[in-house]
Amino acid sequence: MRTHSPSVFQPTIRRVALLLTPLVIAACATPQSSRTPPVQIEIQEAVGFTITEQARISSDVRTDYDKAIQSLERGELEQGIDVLEAIVEVSPGLAAPRVDLGIAYHLAGDLDAAEKHLLLALESNPRHPIAHNELGIVYRKTGRFTAAKRSYEAALTIYPGYHFARRNLAILCDLYLADLDCALRNYEAYMATVKSDDEASMWITDIRNRMGQGD
Repeated sequence: MRTHSPSVFQPTIRRVALLLTPLVIAACATPQSSRTPPVQIEIQEAVGFTITEQARISSDVRTDYDKAIQSLERGELEQGIDVLEAIVEVSPGLAAPRVDLGIAYHLAGDLDAAEKHLLLALESNPRHPIAHNELGIVYRKTGRFTAAKRSYEAALTIYPGYHFARRNLAILCDLYLADLDCALRNYEAYMATVKSDDEASMWITDIRNRMGQGD
């Protein structure tokens, strides 16, 4: 099962990014194993990675999963969610559809359901950086800023080059925790991994000025 980090993100509110992540499941004709599927992170480029999750699923689950992802990509959240819920009912140990459900419910405005599925994804695969990042966004939106910071930091511990989580952590420290040192450090680390981000560059200048480091 593969999770590809995308090259773009969509802001949900000022300075907050929501990562949309289509996940790909490798089909297998044998029943799903009850063991926790191992996860491997493969770095493919400076700001991208692929998560490989080994799992045994039926071809029907694979087909349904593809349909669910197609629905989500068309913005048909209700249809996609219904199919993904059916998938996790028969294959509860898969992290990928849980992460997709978390993102889909987030987009649909149901943060309780989003949190539930992201936590279940992490029960299956505790070292899933996308799940940690998405959970951090949910925590931030529900006012649990310390928990959000822990989630972003967990994602970055697993994959330090995860620029989506790095940017989200910088924003959290800047706007919600009033921790300028943390914000500047993470904005600068984020800028080291992306070609350009005019907004982040502006925020760095603003923070430096507030810290008395301006030219």
